[in-house]
Amino acid sequence: MDEQAYLIPEELVQKSNRRFKAQLGKELKSLEFSLKKRDIQIEDVLQKLCAFKVAIPSWGLMSGGTRFGKFPIPGLPRDIFEKLEDASVVHQLTRANPRVSLHYPWDKVADPIALRKYAKKMGLGFDAMNSNTFEDQPGQKYSYKFGGLSHTEKTVREQAIAHHLEVIEFGKKLGSKAISIWIGDGANFPGQTNFRKSFERYIASLKKIYLALPQDWTMFIEYKPFEPAFYYTVLADWGSALVASNAVGERCKILVDLGHHLPGTNIEAIVARLIQAKKLGGFHLNDSQYADDDLTSASIAPYRLFRIFHELVSASKELGKKFQPAYLIDQSHNLKDPIEELLQTTMELQILWSKALLIDQSALNFYQSKNDVLMAENELKKAFHTDTRAIAALARFEMGGAIEPIEVYRQSNYREVRAKER
Repeated sequence: MDEQAYLIPEELVQKSNRRFKAQLGKELKSLEFSLKKRDIQIEDVLQKLCAFKVAIPSWGLMSGGTRFGKFPIPGLPRDIFEKLEDASVVHQLTRANPRVSLHYPWDKVADPIALRKYAKKMGLGFDAMNSNTFEDQPGQKYSYKFGGLSHTEKTVREQAIAHHLEVIEFGKKLGSKAISIWIGDGANFPGQTNFRKSFERYIASLKKIYLALPQDWTMFIEYKPFEPAFYYTVLADWGSALVASNAVGERCKILVDLGHHLPGTNIEAIVARLIQAKKLGGFHLNDSQYADDDLTSASIAPYRLFRIFHELVSASKELGKKFQPAYLIDQSHNLKDPIEELLQTTMELQILWSKALLIDQSALNFYQSKNDVLMAENELKKAFHTDTRAIAALARFEMGGAIEPIEVYRQSNYREVRAKER
């Protein structure tokens, strides 16, 4: 078996950890004293936090941008193999990002077996495969200008379905176990399309893809209120997604993209509904100021993300191991180094997940049953205001990662070295 290929010297990680270990110990001692008064053991929180894993999107290792242009930085990966190199650096320092989600055909290669072997060498596996019918590809026979899976023309729908079957075959060779489907189908003008018929065509297409799905695979369908269909989107909300999911089959689950909701949407309530319906599949983790922003997770609304995590932690305690949503970071890295932003994001996610683990569910349930509004809210606030950065750092350290990942990354000059090579 090939050994793990670490692109940042392990000695650099260990040197940094030695520097910060004493200070981390002091912070943990103080936190441990505080938590014991609440009958919380750090070891219990640590064990659950170490089990929290988040996939990295291949496209998230590139500089993002707007429809007006991009401002790439030096040293960005030129192909999927170099994307895996950058992803391995993130996972090396956090130990929380062991899988990469690919986009097809952006990440298509002639030899997927070689790609899988290279990923293994980098210490990585593959998460869900993402299809693409929101843009035309070179040599494509029919255009998706007016939709793909919901198009009025059968020939176009069949082409879109065939694309998804190709994605599944590619994913099987990589060891993936899921396909993620987001479509840009919809309309920009009143009267452009028939709402009921377009939705019926979409569901009919999903059913054909579902029939080709391996028995151990999951289909994720993602709703989005707008862009590029600004007047009407075929799958615009969680209600439409639930109708489609129920119509398609048990292993057709719903993907919640946190940054793609209209302002004021109570996302944690949507999460609770989908858990009740047994249709919550996973998350694309990001943040938004308005909607469809793809900003860095927790950069705008960390308390909202904490409340969503609370719903998930609460459900996991009730449902056990059978409740395992998938988590993927899905951000547009417009201004920061993508690797640094992925490190920052993972650290923030670890902090907020550990905060959610601190909520006293029994006390919260009691106050809720008594309609004690203030005390119920205080149970959330008590956990949210607890500084859990030390627990998150300890989790990374215990798993072999870095206490301070961004510092190690900058000291390694990884980006500068890659800029010269690439």
